[in-house]
Amino acid sequence: MDETHQPLPASRQPLIQRTLTEWRTLAILGGPILIAQLAQMANGVIDTVMAGHASAEDLAAVGIGSSLWMPLFLFFMGLLGALQPIISGYNGARTTDRIMPATWQGLYIAAAGSVVMILLLTHVHPVLDRLNLEPHTASITQGYLDAFAWGVPALLLMTALRGLTDGLGHTRVIMAFAVLSTLLNLPLNYIFIYGKLGLPAMGGVGCGWATSLSNGVAAIALLVYLNRSEVYRRFHLLADRVKPDPAGIRYILKIGVPIGFTIFVEASLFSVIALFLAPLGPVVVAGHQIALNVVSLVFMLPLSIGMALTLRVSFLVGARAPDTARLISRSSLILAATVALVFATLLFTFAEQIAALYTSDTAVREVTVSLLMFAALFQIADVIQVTCISALRGYKDTGIPMFIMLFSFWLVGLPLGYALTFTDWLVPAMGAAGFWVGLTGGLTSASILLGLRLFFYAPKA
Repeated sequence: MDETHQPLPASRQPLIQRTLTEWRTLAILGGPILIAQLAQMANGVIDTVMAGHASAEDLAAVGIGSSLWMPLFLFFMGLLGALQPIISGYNGARTTDRIMPATWQGLYIAAAGSVVMILLLTHVHPVLDRLNLEPHTASITQGYLDAFAWGVPALLLMTALRGLTDGLGHTRVIMAFAVLSTLLNLPLNYIFIYGKLGLPAMGGVGCGWATSLSNGVAAIALLVYLNRSEVYRRFHLLADRVKPDPAGIRYILKIGVPIGFTIFVEASLFSVIALFLAPLGPVVVAGHQIALNVVSLVFMLPLSIGMALTLRVSFLVGARAPDTARLISRSSLILAATVALVFATLLFTFAEQIAALYTSDTAVREVTVSLLMFAALFQIADVIQVTCISALRGYKDTGIPMFIMLFSFWLVGLPLGYALTFTDWLVPAMGAAGFWVGLTGGLTSASILLGLRLFFYAPKA
């Protein structure tokens, strides 16, 4: 049975029982999504640690290269993420004949996106020149990106096929292949970075080749699985190929472009904040990066719940069960707020111990602890906004939420953070803490506006 295709709670059941049934479905869907997200994060940690042991230049080059390809990938990941609610909706409506045509339109978009990403990543010389990098570091960065570019088609192929597997409620599939990619990345990094099995030591460039190969193997393995699995054989992925359909592609882009742009805007905001903080010195920047890493790790759980919520809501809308869709959309806010309170308490209580895990530098730890206090404060707003926007994506409502996020982050959060960090306009300059207060303000704005959008839009969907 598809994980999204759980029996619909009977309307005669008590409200609490119906809610718990829906939460159980979210847990079934969200657990594998969480593991897949953590596996993807682990790849970045592995690259950073192993490149750092090669040399400082290799570490810097891989870090710069990652900061260039990651925003591009996040945009296309969001764009292709439209396939999940689309296919889940078809699954709920029992119009399974529309699933493979939609999947193939997504694959065509992934192919076009691969060309764009490859062209951009292999021609970053102007960007590297503007960064005024030391020539050797710039050379490693370009080499890393050139190698990484070979794996871009596999990366976007898996992202598009995730729309099929997750959309059908089989979230364990991508979990398995994400873990496979991570398990492959570790030994391949060791071989290419340090020069084993007769290969020359490539340093940071080897990270690019390791990532490309691990993604390529995982993508091929996924294709083999989808064509041999009893569950997916009936969909005939390769045999039932359809031609590009402009109307189908436009439909995916209409839903997906706002998602991709929203994710890109959010990711770029944190990059801009890091640049603004640079003049305050390396200690402040280091503390900010550690706090941001902790928050990103903690965010994986509510993000996974949100992704599961998108799948469930879109399934229920397709199944013409709007009452249950509203129930899970609204009750998930209670679940999300509970998760946020737990994380906020943990951050408040164990901030010093968490900082000590990252660094032994006393000054950096002090900055980290102070910022984790603010991070704890914005947990509720952050979790509520991602829950609301995820539910809205299940309703395929992505345009207005995009503008809400753009307004909240760039017209509320960033200006407020800048004013509090560097000026005495509102209060005496707060330093790095000012940007975290600004982030809290932006997230609070987003959570309120998205919450209003969800409550007023969902009943009419």
